Amino acid sequence: MAVLVLSVLILSCFSAIPFTHADSGMIGVNYGRIADNLPAPEKVVELLKSQGINRVKLFDTDKTVLTALANSGIKVVVSLPNENLTAAAADQSYTDNWVQENVKKYTPATDIEAIAVGNEVFVDPKNTTKYLVAAMTNVQSSLVKFNLGESVKISSPIALSALANSYPPSAGSFKPDLIEPVIKPMLDLLRKTTSHLMVNAYPFFAYAANADKIPLDYALFKENAGNVDPGNGLKYNSLFDAQIDAVYAAMAAVGFNDLKLVVTETGWPSAGDENEIGAGSANAAAYNGGLVKRVLTGNGTPLKPNEPLNVYLFALFNENQKTGPTSERNYGLFYPNENKVYDVPFSATVTPVSDSKVKVPVNTPSPHVGQTWCVANGKTTKEKLQEALDYACGEGGADCRPIQKGATCYDPESLEAHASYAFNSYYQKNSRGIGTCDFGGAAYVVSQSPKYGKCEFPTGH
Repeated sequence: MAVLVLSVLILSCFSAIPFTHADSGMIGVNYGRIADNLPAPEKVVELLKSQGINRVKLFDTDKTVLTALANSGIKVVVSLPNENLTAAAADQSYTDNWVQENVKKYTPATDIEAIAVGNEVFVDPKNTTKYLVAAMTNVQSSLVKFNLGESVKISSPIALSALANSYPPSAGSFKPDLIEPVIKPMLDLLRKTTSHLMVNAYPFFAYAANADKIPLDYALFKENAGNVDPGNGLKYNSLFDAQIDAVYAAMAAVGFNDLKLVVTETGWPSAGDENEIGAGSANAAAYNGGLVKRVLTGNGTPLKPNEPLNVYLFALFNENQKTGPTSERNYGLFYPNENKVYDVPFSATVTPVSDSKVKVPVNTPSPHVGQTWCVANGKTTKEKLQEALDYACGEGGADCRPIQKGATCYDPESLEAHASYAFNSYYQKNSRGIGTCDFGGAAYVVSQSPKYGKCEFPTGH
C-alpha cells in the first residue's frame, strides 16, 4: 500500500520476534514518510522509544533514518524497492554492492534483521513480477557472502489481490498465473531460509466494497454472530482472521502448509471521502484497538490456532502528500505534531493460551474521545498562516473575539495560537465538515483538546 514507509514493531508484554516462533503475537505500526510536515528521524526515534517500540521496518534504506536508528536498541527491517528488482535479478554484483552499502555498512550499530525485497510486486504497474525470485535469490546469496545469511532474513510483502479466491477461507487459492512462475519458487526460498511470508491485509477495503453483505461489527472485531466456513466448519468472528486463513489455505494448496506469515500492513482510515463507506475515527479506533487486543491474547487464527499473530498497523502518521482518496492521507495513529489521532492502547488485560490471568495496564481512554478540533500547521509559512487567519476571521465568519488584545485567548500572543483558535471556530461553526479544516494545508484535525496557554477551545459536542 505504501512506499517510503517505515514499519514499526511494538513489543507486547510477551517476548516475541517476528521472524522466529513466538509464544504470543506482536503489534507493529507502519511509519510512512510521504509527507512534508513530519518530525525529523531523530525525533521519530525518540517517539518510538517513548512508546516502547523496539522494531522498525523501512521500505527503503534512507541514510538519515538508518543513522538515526543506530545504537537505539531498535531492530530494523530494510527494503529493496520495486524499481531495483530488475537490476538485482540480472546481476549478482549489483546485490553484493547493495547489501554492502545498505546493510553491512550500518551494522552492527544499526541492528538490521531483515530485508523486504520489493512491495506488492504482483500489482506493480511496471510488471516486475518476473524479476522477484531471482532478485530475492541474489540478495540472499549476497547476505551469505557478507556472513549475514543467518542473522538477516528475506521476504516480499504480497497484497491479498494475489489470491484468486479468499471466501470461504478454506477455499483460499493463489491466482493460477502466479503459482508456477513466482509463488512456488518464492515460498520454497522462504522455506529454505526459515523466513516468513509478508502479507498486507486490509479488511477495510473488503468492507467498503461489500458493506451490504459484510456486517460492520464483523470487520471491527466487535461482538457478532460470526461466520462458519462451510468447507471445514471453523467459525470466524472477524474478517481479519478470515483473510489471514485464506492465505494459509492458499499456501497449503500449493504444498507449503508449514510456512509462517507476518502481516506487514493492516489498518483503518480515520477519515475518507463520502463514497468510502466505513471510514471514520470511531471505526479506526475500534479496528486497531480490537486488533491489538486480539493479537495480545496469544491465540492464532481458527485454522492455525497455535501460530501467534504478528501484525504491523498502518500507519504511524497521517501523510499529507499521499495521492488518491482522502483515506490515503488518514491512516495515521498520530498527527505530525505527535498528538494521537485517537486512543489505541498497546497493552490490554489479556488471557494467554495457558488460561493463566496476566494483568497488563490498560490505557485510560481520553475524555475527549469522539471530539475533534482544528489547529494550525506550525510548519506552514507565516504568510500562509496570516492569510488563512484573515480569511477565517473575515469572510469565513469565525468568532475571533477571544483572540483580540485583552480577551481570554489573546495569550499566548503567537500567530500559530491565534490561527488555531480561528481555524477551530470556523471548523466547529461548519459542523466539522470534510474540507473545513484545511485552509490550503495550513491546518489539520486533532482529537485531543489543543493547549495554548489557558485558552479553552470550543467543540461541536
